[in-house]
Amino acid sequence: MGDESGTYLSQLLGDRAKVRECRPITLPNNSEPEPDLAIVRPLGRIYRQRHPYAEDVFLLIEFANTSLAKDLEVKCRAYAAAGIEDYWVVNLKNRHLKVFREPVDGDYTRQLTLTTGEIHPLVFPDVRVSVQRLLEG
Repeated sequence: MGDESGTYLSQLLGDRAKVRECRPITLPNNSEPEPDLAIVRPLGRIYRQRHPYAEDVFLLIEFANTSLAKDLEVKCRAYAAAGIEDYWVVNLKNRHLKVFREPVDGDYTRQLTLTTGEIHPLVFPDVRVSVQRLLEG
């Protein structure tokens, strides 16, 4: 899941970021979740020795169908606690994108729900991501 979106985001971001699909990241609490897509700093060979840390992460995206509750609750809290600034959940069942931003004390203080249009990753405000393309998986 997210293969097409991973390719799409790679094309949009070019060499400014690395798109990793279903690969672990390392959070400060030593957990190693495997988000569907992690858009991270392009550190090349460093990722052969270690997984990306929270500070290497620009954006995390989960594609949720049966995992929706886990993605919206457990993972959301874990990512907020780790200081991940931009977390998106693509709800494949209801066809909308939930965007979580501004983590404070283990929770996101800003949430958006989008069904159409474009969204700009926080770190790349010049990049326009089609919500429709993400909803297609």
